[in-house]
Amino acid sequence: MNHDDQVLDDPVGRSLRGRHARFARRLGRAAAYLPEAATFSAVSADPDAAEWADLAGLIGPGELADMFSCPATPPPDWEPVFSLEGRQMIWSGTARSDGSPAETETETETETGAGVVELGAESVAEMLDLVARTRPGPFWPRTHELGTYLGIRDNGRLVAMAGERLRPPGWTEISAVCTASEARGRGHAARLVGALVARIVARGERPFLHVAEANTGAIALYERLGFTTRKQVTFRGFRIP
Repeated sequence: MNHDDQVLDDPVGRSLRGRHARFARRLGRAAAYLPEAATFSAVSADPDAAEWADLAGLIGPGELADMFSCPATPPPDWEPVFSLEGRQMIWSGTARSDGSPAETETETETETGAGVVELGAESVAEMLDLVARTRPGPFWPRTHELGTYLGIRDNGRLVAMAGERLRPPGWTEISAVCTASEARGRGHAARLVGALVARIVARGERPFLHVAEANTGAIALYERLGFTTRKQVTFRGFRIP
């Protein structure tokens, strides 16, 4: 499997041209996810005016162009909506012979006995509710279709989840890592991320993720789980005139 990390410079575009092509809408060289799956858009590495016009036509006037980590500068009349400093991290750990990640959880993080379960279409309402309460990042009614999503329930209620989002060649992004406030401190996030790492590694791919620079607690957790920083990124969104 190709583990070339250069594809991570354009994770949205490479996903939309590959394993997520069925979620793509296109106009010219511009591409974007179906809005019910993700808000992210993609242009080439050096887009010209025609390509920006294609993206504007694809998304529509007054709509948000979520450029994710794309560094290209849009036309000056595109209104900045948000800009968030973050980092892209890649898993640099090792795997056991059974494919599971080695040394990914501390003793404290494995104390809980709660079971990890797969989440599907029947769990969308619960997933959206948890996201609304914890705000881990964008998550929409069909986001769970982008990859495998795992959760932990406490007395039947979903209290933690994490899943797979962007999928450039040879890589899978771990995303939507969140835990309800009443369930924090029990190691749920570590267990979910560790379970996803094991699945990704077992199929011959490599995990990566994105995190806001201000989220120092999450960064520290990911570093304990074997992730290292590949590069700093800026997440940006613009309003199309």
